[in-house]
Amino acid sequence: MYKKVDYKKDYKALYLPKKAPTIIDVPAMSYAMIHGTGDPNGEDFAEATAALYSLSYAVKMSYKGKEIPKDYYEYTVFPLEGIWDLVDKTKSINDKGNYKYTIMIRQPDFLTQEFFTKFLEICKKKKPNGFLERIILGEVTDGLSCQMMHIGSYDDEPASFAKMEEYCQDNGYRRKSKTHREIYLSDPRKTAVEKLKTVLRFSIEAI
Repeated sequence: MYKKVDYKKDYKALYLPKKAPTIIDVPAMSYAMIHGTGDPNGEDFAEATAALYSLSYAVKMSYKGKEIPKDYYEYTVFPLEGIWDLVDKTKSINDKGNYKYTIMIRQPDFLTQEFFTKFLEICKKKKPNGFLERIILGEVTDGLSCQMMHIGSYDDEPASFAKMEEYCQDNGYRRKSKTHREIYLSDPRKTAVEKLKTVLRFSIEAI
């Protein structure tokens, strides 16, 4: 019998933080990723997101295939995440066309590069999407970080980031850069804006 992994229970500290800033040391984890630029409200971002989910569900359902990855276990597909930065750092953060991002979905420990390539080919045949060509598998770590749960509109995130930076300053840390991570726990197509749940995180260092 395969073990079961549910990120909401087994990785609660990473995915369900409090609605107040906390300090956490984030380990290296495996992700399927797509790098991109531009407005996240555009069609390219939607297609890239669809490609990541297509692959992620192919991996999850692989136990039904002819070849099952070694050490396969049952798990809940992880949420979409994004690492955000600016192409031109002299421009306002309100210019969404200037965004640079890596969107990604965490993958289970049993997924090897070999099986990643196989599942990618399966997705290309079953559900063609040009962004499947741009998915890569790799490790990412945030290391020592500050994070909190943000409730509400994405446009209101600056207020939460301000709280996080103040918390860091009060506790002997500082933000390393303006690059940050967002973990999307709500589907914006089905959730009222004021109820959206997003984990906000940025890397820090001791002062």
